[in-house]
Amino acid sequence: MSCTTLLVGKSATIDGSTMIARNDDSGSGRYDPKRFIAVNPCDQPRHYRSELSHVSIDLPDDPCRYSIVPNALPGRGILAECGISERNIAMSATETIAVNERVLGADPMVELQPAHGNPGDDDYRPEIPGGIGEEDFITLVLPYVHSAREGVRRLGELLERFGTYEANGIAISDVDDVWYVETIGGHHWIAKRVPDDCYAAIPNQLGLDDFDIEDAFGDARNHMCSADLVEFIRENHLDRGMGNGVVNGVRFAEKFNPRTLFGTRTTKDHIYNTPRAWYMERYLNPSEDWDSPAARYTPISDDIPWCRRPENRVTVEDVAFLMASHFEDTPYDPYGTRGTDETRRRYRPIGINRTGQMGLLQIRPYEPESNRSVMWLQYGSGPFTTLTPFYTNVRDTPAYLRDTGAEVSTDSFYWTSRIIAALADPHYVSNSNAIEHYRENVMSHGHAHIARVDAALRGATGAGAGVAGAGAGTGAGHAVSCADIEDVEGIKHNGVRMDAAVGAADDAASGESADCRTACDALEQANQQMADYLRSQTQELLSKVLYTSSNLMRNAFAMSDR
Repeated sequence: MSCTTLLVGKSATIDGSTMIARNDDSGSGRYDPKRFIAVNPCDQPRHYRSELSHVSIDLPDDPCRYSIVPNALPGRGILAECGISERNIAMSATETIAVNERVLGADPMVELQPAHGNPGDDDYRPEIPGGIGEEDFITLVLPYVHSAREGVRRLGELLERFGTYEANGIAISDVDDVWYVETIGGHHWIAKRVPDDCYAAIPNQLGLDDFDIEDAFGDARNHMCSADLVEFIRENHLDRGMGNGVVNGVRFAEKFNPRTLFGTRTTKDHIYNTPRAWYMERYLNPSEDWDSPAARYTPISDDIPWCRRPENRVTVEDVAFLMASHFEDTPYDPYGTRGTDETRRRYRPIGINRTGQMGLLQIRPYEPESNRSVMWLQYGSGPFTTLTPFYTNVRDTPAYLRDTGAEVSTDSFYWTSRIIAALADPHYVSNSNAIEHYRENVMSHGHAHIARVDAALRGATGAGAGVAGAGAGTGAGHAVSCADIEDVEGIKHNGVRMDAAVGAADDAASGESADCRTACDALEQANQQMADYLRSQTQELLSKVLYTSSNLMRNAFAMSDR
């Protein structure tokens, strides 16, 4: 997928949460509808077969529940794209990257080799399955791990065993850590922990630019890698560094730049990739010189840092802006007036027409584990839609975001967002105020909604929190219920199953406790309320954009007979 990723460590965010975000962009000329679903343990396969590569893998028998945003239509496998488990582990997969020809020659991709001929023929060759890829990663890792570090280890073991048929970057986080994994050829990988006080800006390019091999083979505090990485680099003459040291008895640079050893440096990168990293860092470190002829980094610089310390703590709104951005306030904005026609189409923007969804996965240390994780989700092209927060520790999700079908329908958030974008794009300035107000309304309501629900849950469970209003709620010491949420919001809904008898049967089948089921009920109720508000605001925006764009049609004529 041609995506953009932004990772933020816990000391670099405004509230101490970890944040990982990624635009899930389809390939050129393709639009992949998305849906938001919960995967319960009984629905997780015990024997997995990839639809794209045909690799078969036996899975553990103890998966946990998790919520994901996969493709809505069949044909390309699950493609979970982003998800958070009930254990508050988040994962976003993948950022498509590229490795150079030297790497591919040393460790080729593990691609599906179709059967040749017919069984019994002299020239018959049976099918040879390929490796694992974007279709598979989250399904194979997320429901089985208890920390981000464990997630990196499991993913690495799977890559070494089964290989991969594509180069990818994968983000995995928990309440304390944000890790980023990059695949190197068919079977190798490296991973680096984002420093707590930093963010990482990642386009479709192998991005890691500093790797401590001694740490990776020592305490592995901030670096991990495949077991034979040193030998792989040495035996295939991949090291381009001028310094050297000794690691595990092998002479090798103690620290190296993976981007130089494994990555690419092409003209296409300067059109498609480096400008996005430049713009994200320009926004988060604005006091530096980014635009003059003497600027240290330009849109075509190959050495833009993988991670940096931001000048201010990063907010949800910062992430929302960047992931929908199109080089605002520069000569490269396709909707702007600065520059020329050529400069305004020179670089690939972050917010593009073929974004399917963007998930900002936020894990908050100050809330109880039951409601610690929030997925801020949007569908469609970023400049024309909005992020909306949903709890992920649930067994079901609102139909407005879940039931995306092949047929275009305003009953679907995905399709409504796509319609709005297509109508508004030709008249961007004329529709911009309505879209801005829509985004402001939904996101401010989302913040308030999450705060009120958190307060109700906090008070109901007697849990403390390290933020203002920690003592607010409906009382302490009793199990949270849907009534608590209804009391806070003053609204009742029919969209979430609340049948106690059915719930008790589910408990027996899943081993889920009554308290856990009741907490899920409350979070599902809260999500339904948020979805109802989102739907009303989105329908209102559609009406406004349709009216404005209709008045600006090429065949418009002011004179009428009345």
